[in-house]
Amino acid sequence: MAPLMTRKQFLTGAAVTSSAMAIRPARAASHYFIRFGLDLSTDHPTTVNAMEAAKKIKDATDGAVDVKIFPNSQLGNDSHMLSNLRSGAMQMMAIGDNILATLVPSAAIDNIGFAFKSPEMAWNTLDGAVGDIVRADIAKTGLIPMHRIWDEGFRQITSSTKQINTPEDLHGFKIRVPPSPISLSLFQDLGAAPATINVSELYTALQTHVVDGQENPLGNIETQKFYQVQKYCSLTDHMWVGYWLLVNGLFWNTIPANYRKIVEDTFDAQAQAQRAANQKLDGTLEAKLKQQGMEFATPDKAQFQAALVKSGFYKTWKAKFSPALWAALEKATGLTA
Repeated sequence: MAPLMTRKQFLTGAAVTSSAMAIRPARAASHYFIRFGLDLSTDHPTTVNAMEAAKKIKDATDGAVDVKIFPNSQLGNDSHMLSNLRSGAMQMMAIGDNILATLVPSAAIDNIGFAFKSPEMAWNTLDGAVGDIVRADIAKTGLIPMHRIWDEGFRQITSSTKQINTPEDLHGFKIRVPPSPISLSLFQDLGAAPATINVSELYTALQTHVVDGQENPLGNIETQKFYQVQKYCSLTDHMWVGYWLLVNGLFWNTIPANYRKIVEDTFDAQAQAQRAANQKLDGTLEAKLKQQGMEFATPDKAQFQAALVKSGFYKTWKAKFSPALWAALEKATGLTA
């Protein structure tokens, strides 16, 4: 007769089974289910193109790989989703590089203030040598990045109280920034009073004047309806932000190689489409937001960059990155510290 299982053995076995279930997809034979979370609205180009990728992946694998998109922070805020992704409680997410930098510091390299002159320069930089270094660092954390970063775009400053035309207008200004070290650093060095608030809580924080302003790409300002609680928009282009698509590494390795290639190739192809769609949307939004009551200004960006030079922002951040990574950024953009 087999020996009876002790309570300790039973509990240990249950814990192992629970952990394995968190990492592995809920699936029947040869079926892989991917819960994909992101913080953007249903109509944002990132969500739209992620849904298109999901459809193509399901078709290309005859239903073997089923990606379900959860927008609007349905699976939690960015920090919560990143924690769940690492634990295996969810399989995939899209996350801004500025927030990913809390786990992978090198991911903040493309958030260096005024580093890029155009979206195309940002894409080429992240598709190339700079991105290669960041992707390797992401992989060290047990997460698998898709090769191509998606476009969130240049960030602009909005306010409910005044137009931001010069760095002096930011002095003491209560502005929301994402939970990102480089975002905090940039606005502190410009003399503002930044506060970190997750995007899911931002509308209410603006409405109740916990903060008087925020900074986001125009696409987010429109889709999150911030124009309802913000009157002024300053087109500073102070930071470019991309979205990394990440998969839990243990889960990724449970998928056969041919399916992994389909998933990665499809998401990377949709990255190209998403970039174009986001830029097209961005080009129409100033006029649309003006119709919704926002007033726009186009300040001299050189003044803001000069203020960052004077504060030591660039020297500080150069010292935080590896020499190889900073050299790759300088080569791609012409930026110097």
